[in-house]
Amino acid sequence: MVIFRYVAQKTLLESEALNAVALATLSLRDFVIVAQLDLELDGGFTALTGETGAGKSILIDALQLLLGARGDALWVREGHQRCEIAATFDALPAAAQAWLRGEGFDDGSEEPLLLRRSIDAAGKSRAWIGGSPATIGQLRTLGTWLVDIHGQHAWQSLTRPATVRALLDGWGGIDAAPLAALWHEWQTAEKALAAAREAQESLQEERERLLWQIKELEALAPQEDEWEELSASHARLANAQALIDAAHSACEALEGGGHEGGALPGLNAALSALQKHTEIEPQFVALCEVLGGCIAQAQDALHSLRGWLRRSAPDPQQLAQLDERMGLWMQHARRWRRTPQDLPALLAGWRAELARLDDAVDVEALAAAAEQAHAAYLRAADRISQQRAAAAPKLAAAVTAAMQQLGMAGGRFAIALDALPAPAAHGLEGVTFQVAGHEGATPRALERVASGGELSRLALAIAVTTSRLGEAPTLLFDEIDSGVGGAVALAVGSLLRQLGADRQVLCVTHLAQVAASGHNHLRVSKKSAHGETTSTVAAITGRQRAEEIARMLAGSPTDASLAHAREMLAAAAAAQEAP
Repeated sequence: MVIFRYVAQKTLLESEALNAVALATLSLRDFVIVAQLDLELDGGFTALTGETGAGKSILIDALQLLLGARGDALWVREGHQRCEIAATFDALPAAAQAWLRGEGFDDGSEEPLLLRRSIDAAGKSRAWIGGSPATIGQLRTLGTWLVDIHGQHAWQSLTRPATVRALLDGWGGIDAAPLAALWHEWQTAEKALAAAREAQESLQEERERLLWQIKELEALAPQEDEWEELSASHARLANAQALIDAAHSACEALEGGGHEGGALPGLNAALSALQKHTEIEPQFVALCEVLGGCIAQAQDALHSLRGWLRRSAPDPQQLAQLDERMGLWMQHARRWRRTPQDLPALLAGWRAELARLDDAVDVEALAAAAEQAHAAYLRAADRISQQRAAAAPKLAAAVTAAMQQLGMAGGRFAIALDALPAPAAHGLEGVTFQVAGHEGATPRALERVASGGELSRLALAIAVTTSRLGEAPTLLFDEIDSGVGGAVALAVGSLLRQLGADRQVLCVTHLAQVAASGHNHLRVSKKSAHGETTSTVAAITGRQRAEEIARMLAGSPTDASLAHAREMLAAAAAAQEAP
């Protein structure tokens, strides 16, 4: 079993003004051969060294997992249920803070941002951002703004079209954000136009259907309240004889006739009997007034009944017409699955829908809007293309100059701007980084460069050249010095130290020249006792650091290698202080 322990000795080696710490802490629990690790990190360039097999690259592996790399149960230390990785980050880029706010996480503006991930023995992962549950995809997205990891074959940035385009735009001071907005406006207008044109056929079919329905129902011409009036008239005609009989009976009851007296004669007799005695009995006066009113109302009713009877007679022809009209109403009601009373509103609704369809799609106006949006996008895209064409050779020349210091003498860096098959949100061209490893060679895309050492050194050249433009505040280099030595190793160390002046840089290295250039130095060492292998990660300074550099030079410290190590450390410090 290997147990990592961090020796708390966090000291900046030189009193240089370095950038703020980005990756502040890293903690591991039961990770591969690591039982426990709690590591604090400084700003500037930190060299990470140790004997082969001590586990230096485990830190890189852990960070990659924390930032969204694919997890596996093999990362869990044997015999344990899960491994855990955690890190805190200070000085988050503005883009990372904006993304965090947009996703509903704490943006890390008030305290360091904590990222955490666990993987259990079944391979299941869980992740947290700032204490809130997160997906692995969210870790991966956030990680692109926090840490950029470079190794011999682990390319995280320089083969990604979006990244290389952002580097070129940053170098050239090109603001492509408004172009993306114009592109989306154009695409929205084009989609609206395409949808309108595609809908023309279906809209026409719908219009024809409505016209047919309206024509069918207009033949009936249903009017508001007509159905109620038809129903009432039909009821009267259907019961005409019964109504006439009832009116005759009422007239006879009022007038009298036959063997029985009528209501009017009886009322008149009662009135006459009382009027004879009104002088004797004053109360009869009021009763006579009541009877007189009743007689008047009865006479009015009789008069109205006689008039109604003169106008009323059964009308079979009108009844047949009403039957026919009401039958048409019922036929349409069944056809359109409505009640008869709903037919006028149904016709009005169809007419309104037809008017809406006629006004809904103005294809000519949409086409004009799309053309206008396209023209605005093209004007902006042409400006961006011109700016990129001007910036590309300047950035290529700067990176080429850096390559000459890194064992790639005669090599050349190039930036290809190739027209895209179709306009995109970022412009009219794709941006590709290319390299020729030696003089006379034709530049090729980075992913086609065979040498891992060349890729690593080129990454360093690009990182140094564009260091003030990149978003990720922390850069990790895993054995980028593979296959180099001598003057090239010194150059690698010098460039990393230069890069560490404004970025946090961590580098796993086997070269003394590179390690001596660090602002900080972490040493991974291991020992075995009582059947257990224990490793420590310690910040080393002074004599301890000189001894580690001497070991890297000669295999074990000697007076000569120690003297050489001190000279290298002094030279690195002096080079930094030189104007």
